[in-house]
Amino acid sequence: MIINLPDTTTRDINKRLLKERDEGGAVALGRVLTLLIDAGTHDPEDAIAAANDASREHPCRVIVLAKDTHERTSTLDAQIRLGGDAGASEVIVLRPSGAIDRHLDTLVMPLLLPDAPIVTWWPHEIPDVPSEHPLGRMAQRRITDTSQCAKPAAELRKLSQAYAEGDTDLAWTRATLWRGLIAATLDQPPFEPVRKAVVTGESTHPSVDLMAAWLAESLRCPVEIERLADAPAITQVRLERASGDIVLDRPDGKTAALRQPDQPEHRIALPIRQLRECLAEELRRLDPDEVYGEVLQKGLARISA
Repeated sequence: MIINLPDTTTRDINKRLLKERDEGGAVALGRVLTLLIDAGTHDPEDAIAAANDASREHPCRVIVLAKDTHERTSTLDAQIRLGGDAGASEVIVLRPSGAIDRHLDTLVMPLLLPDAPIVTWWPHEIPDVPSEHPLGRMAQRRITDTSQCAKPAAELRKLSQAYAEGDTDLAWTRATLWRGLIAATLDQPPFEPVRKAVVTGESTHPSVDLMAAWLAESLRCPVEIERLADAPAITQVRLERASGDIVLDRPDGKTAALRQPDQPEHRIALPIRQLRECLAEELRRLDPDEVYGEVLQKGLARISA
């Protein structure tokens, strides 16, 4: 069910939510968090679809802020999505214009769930300092996605300077399975130091840089990045050791081959992770991701050097 509320107020939105709840529509009890999505001037539908899918694991209230690009006086148009149009959540889409757009924190405050954690997600362009953004200041977790930015590498460097506890990036989440597989192979004998690591992947994909930074920070070895145009994100990680190389290779973006000395080749399903999977993973934790903070602040500097 979709309810359109043109030229409205947050009070009227809350009244309508209460009315729908009392009449037996969506039940707002049991929500575990409030997810704020700042879509800026971009189409928010992909982000809403991902949030709806993630809400089946994390029932939440989703508040979407999408700028009204038309030249108008200070007005607020809203849309409420319930039931089948909102997954296991309730979605409130706000389209502020004029001066209202400059006070996003006061705009969303009346709609926040009481005594529930707040997560803020920027699915497209990223503020200079997420923790100091009006929506970032009120959140326990702040999620960015440098893969959707025009200049991912520059945005990563900017985030490294502005990092605060609670920050994370979906480019880091997309590499979770790669990190897990590499860590598992290094936990097996022979326990030798890695002489050199090489990460191969798409030329501008930030997951490639974060994977290389993680290896540099964790293994304290030289790390090279081989960049390929039009590659499917990360395509290969190679660790050079005295007994032979460990190679995790995924040239097609679907299935990986793990090759180790004196062992048969292992085939592993390793498809490129979808947006909804990454968002659901980040909503599972509300504590700071300390490893991401170290990689962002120290690991990136190692591969730059």
